[in-house]
Amino acid sequence: MNATHGRPLPTTIPQYLEQLREALRGADPAMIQDALYDAEEYLRSELAEQAGRDEAEVIASVAGSYGAPEEVAEIYRETEVTVNRALRPPRPRQQRSLPGRFFGVVADPYTYGALFYMLLSLATGVFYFSWVVTGASTSLGLLVLIIGVPLLLLFLLSVRLLSLVEGRIVEVLLGVRMPRRPLYTQRDKPWLTRIGELFTDGRTWTAMAYLLAMLPLGVAYFSFTVTLLAISISLVVAPVAAMFGWWHGPGIYLEGLHFSLADNLPGSLLAFVVGVLLLFVTLHLARLVGRFHGWLAKHLLVRNPVV
Repeated sequence: MNATHGRPLPTTIPQYLEQLREALRGADPAMIQDALYDAEEYLRSELAEQAGRDEAEVIASVAGSYGAPEEVAEIYRETEVTVNRALRPPRPRQQRSLPGRFFGVVADPYTYGALFYMLLSLATGVFYFSWVVTGASTSLGLLVLIIGVPLLLLFLLSVRLLSLVEGRIVEVLLGVRMPRRPLYTQRDKPWLTRIGELFTDGRTWTAMAYLLAMLPLGVAYFSFTVTLLAISISLVVAPVAAMFGWWHGPGIYLEGLHFSLADNLPGSLLAFVVGVLLLFVTLHLARLVGRFHGWLAKHLLVRNPVV
């Protein structure tokens, strides 16, 4: 029997996938999920095309074309680096000084991706929450009827699909590696077994929790972004608006008296400086929120490769 790196070639598809998972240990979980999906789909299709042949013989022949688990793992690691270099926008030059790091946030493309995601999250959060609540209540309410079971299965499958779509949004806007393939479902398994796996897979329920949590998170993200951007931009434009008499700018009201920062030159300059600083603080906070949300999506939407 052929061997690679001192290990005998697998004789079954589960053995092949286990060796591939072991060879990819330490890699990004999303990339491992994609690699396992591709490998299992290819092996299953080859096994179906060569029906009648022993499974061990099919895997041995496939190892020569598709590659042994260790070889496939190495290809995926190299491809991941190449794709990341091609798709990721150029990283801004690392600033050493404190002012450089503070104002250099404008050069990070993912800062604006995070801002856009936070604005978009209100719409996606409302949609996700409505879909999950409506789907769960409808399918569970109809379980007493025959149609309730297939409706519940379709709803759970839709949750997986939405989690895949959300993962693509997160990867594009926040720069966090997310799965690009769905979880593979072995087609030759009994349908009762496949249904049981759908219910016992923890990612089905964590994805549902994520979609529900997107409503309060989306409201918080949207409110945070709009409020801080509105305040900072209004402070920046206050001197110009006051100069043309369009608006007296932000100020303090006491018993009908109004004192505006933009009523005089020092006040205008102070309003402008405060607005610029607040705008950069908003960009830093947006990038921080983007990193947090990417971490959250990674833990709730990506299957643990060791499971």
